[in-house]
Amino acid sequence: LNQWCNVVRWEFKNPTPFIRTREFLWQEGHTAHPNLDSAAQEVLDILDLYRRVYEDLLAVPVTKGKKTEVEKFAGGYYTTTVEAFIPATSRGIQGATSHNLGQNFGKMFKIEYEDENGKKQMPWQNSWGLTTRTIGVMVMIHADNQGLVLPPRIAPVQVIIIPIIYKGKEEMLNDKARELEAVIKSFGIRAAVDLRSNYTAGWKYNHWEQKGVPVRLELGPKDIENNRVRMVRRFDGSKEDVPMSILKQKLALEMEVIQQTMFSNAKAERAGRTKTVMKWEEFVPALDAGCMALTPFCDEEEWEETAKKRSKEEKLAGESEDERTAVSAAAKTLCIPFDQPDLPEGTPCFISGKPAKCWVLWGRSY
Repeated sequence: LNQWCNVVRWEFKNPTPFIRTREFLWQEGHTAHPNLDSAAQEVLDILDLYRRVYEDLLAVPVTKGKKTEVEKFAGGYYTTTVEAFIPATSRGIQGATSHNLGQNFGKMFKIEYEDENGKKQMPWQNSWGLTTRTIGVMVMIHADNQGLVLPPRIAPVQVIIIPIIYKGKEEMLNDKARELEAVIKSFGIRAAVDLRSNYTAGWKYNHWEQKGVPVRLELGPKDIENNRVRMVRRFDGSKEDVPMSILKQKLALEMEVIQQTMFSNAKAERAGRTKTVMKWEEFVPALDAGCMALTPFCDEEEWEETAKKRSKEEKLAGESEDERTAVSAAAKTLCIPFDQPDLPEGTPCFISGKPAKCWVLWGRSY
């Protein structure tokens, strides 16, 4: 079963626009499998689809990993996740999850199937989901003080054409802009032209920058005379005059370059905000510096709860935290990354001092 539907959280109290709302649209899937191996493989297949949504479409880097027992889906066998990071707020955020529910729900609700031998069997079940939170994550990672900055692959309008109107040449310039729009659309690029006469070119520049359109083409009398167009990139504001003779190749290249550069920039920012922490004394200072912390950990529930409690206490320094807050000062485990650095035998856990079992990514989170 795969469905797109709206969900209402009846227990919901404190909204965070785009990130956590009372009602949201999501894609949710449920499958049943004859054995654990089949279910486990699909869990990873779906998780990688979610990674591709973030990284290949939204240009948002994520970490694939497994949730700890404390953070996994209640009642499930295990939970896998893609975790993103919002540099502007220094917080991690769960991007999407893919759960192996095991056979627990089959036992609870008496779910059975008949195998090829005609015998009743209990299936292994999976559940996986992705929500409109993806939009909020993309906006928060890429946007700037001018407004949205959209990756080309998901931008409804990839190129906006703005004629620079001179008195007495309005009709000619608008006609040329329309022609240019048709040509660009013939390249397979999503283009539009802004011919509104009641706004100046400068006002239109700002309007389309706020909307995050990846490329703006400015077309004035001199551009037409010289058979060229002025290209302006939204993500870095850079400008370039492009001859009409190479416009097709240039725009095709720009769509890929902008997409990859936005992803690379976000990935570099994330890497710079991930600190390896080997002892507790370095943990809260790393979080206070706006970073996530990658630590060796004993992976015991008692010590995970201790880390949450102590990190909150040290951050608040005796002050109380509003129970309605959607952004707690407490740190939490984001995931046990699948990509594990080398962990020499005997490496101590950063908080308990016991032998560490794995590397865990921590952060303050939404």
